[in-house]
Amino acid sequence: MSSIEVRRFARSDRDQVTTLVNAHIAAVLPNLSVSVQGLLSQLEREPGEFIVDRWVAERLALVAEQRGRIVAAALLLRYRAEEEVAERYRGAGEIRWLVCWPEAPYWPDSTAAGDLLAAACLAQLARWNASPRYADGALPVPGVYGVPEQWPHIAGIYQRAGFAHRGRTEIVLLADVADLPRSGPPPLPHLTARRTVGSNGTRISAVLDGEVLGFIEADTNLDSGARVSRLGGWADVGELWVAETHRRRGVGNWLLGQAAAWLRLGGVNRLLDYADADAEGYLAFLAATGFQTVTRTMRELVH
Repeated sequence: MSSIEVRRFARSDRDQVTTLVNAHIAAVLPNLSVSVQGLLSQLEREPGEFIVDRWVAERLALVAEQRGRIVAAALLLRYRAEEEVAERYRGAGEIRWLVCWPEAPYWPDSTAAGDLLAAACLAQLARWNASPRYADGALPVPGVYGVPEQWPHIAGIYQRAGFAHRGRTEIVLLADVADLPRSGPPPLPHLTARRTVGSNGTRISAVLDGEVLGFIEADTNLDSGARVSRLGGWADVGELWVAETHRRRGVGNWLLGQAAAWLRLGGVNRLLDYADADAEGYLAFLAATGFQTVTRTMRELVH
């Protein structure tokens, strides 16, 4: 086996690491990528994570170089231990993401580089006295987080390093906006749609006699700054809610149709949504309205 050097990320590594990261993104979501500038930005801070990111005390990016090639890379975070930090993160350390080229006939020993990098990550978390220690795969694009099922080589690296899946499994779904319901007549007499600013995107509410029966929020601001490439036509569902007394009456389907009409008007053609694997009712609703599963992803791996 050839020698492997694990070291700090250097700016000259940026193109190779971006290519490696984009290979992992592309296996989960089609025709989606992060720019070099976007990746470098995540190594410095994540403004989109406006709650959790402010708790980060230190960041460190590591790479594994093998025969002059960057074969694996990882981003580590150390969280502050002050009381204002949520208990789950207080004093914790996290492998924010780890990516590694899978083995190939022309490169049969890349797994060794991934394993060595994971060991170096754990050694650094130990030097930070970080506890607990988490692992994730949160790359700087929407919909790619946890450890997706398309990354069995990464799941293997984490497992051999001593991480175990202690959290939930989530489903990431994607719809062609053209396939979503059309904005037909309201399912209830006098039901109207009202569009406002929401907390997770543009909110479209179903209003009847002044009462909000439900709402959907669609976030189209997924490519702010230089985070990602080729994402101007994408959005995700920030939230979809219908009052329990008005469920199964067509309100959710109608709201989705209203949101789809708004997205089409702006040239958006892809819509993401997310659900826990055990949310059978919601998953059935999404499947019936044009969404398809693109990945199942494991959340909260703990060492």
